[in-house]
Amino acid sequence: MLLGAQPAAAAETVAVLQGLNKITARVSTIEAPVERPVRFGTLEITVRTCHKAPPEKPPESAAYLEIRDLKPGERPNELFLGWMFASSPALSALEHPVYDIWVLDCRVADEPGISKSPLPPPPPE
Repeated sequence: MLLGAQPAAAAETVAVLQGLNKITARVSTIEAPVERPVRFGTLEITVRTCHKAPPEKPPESAAYLEIRDLKPGERPNELFLGWMFASSPALSALEHPVYDIWVLDCRVADEPGISKSPLPPPPPE
């Protein structure tokens, strides 16, 4: 590394996303490993890269996402391709009549067997 050069933000292995089903009003946290598609309803989300600012910088997480709608009997529909930022979800948002997706964080995977699709939270008692 060159003297005085700043290290780049480290690439994380998991993007933590949040999804909202507008019909049921259910919010789900989605752990999406980089380069492994995950499903949320009819959406297929693939995180291509995820970056988190180092602790000495202002807090920011950003993920480059590909989101496709996979409806049965129809061709896949490319809905979103680009960066989403945790601090500014409206800056680059998914436009879909049923689902909203936004980035919460990027982190290193805790364990090698991360679930490919999120489990819904248990119902309140």
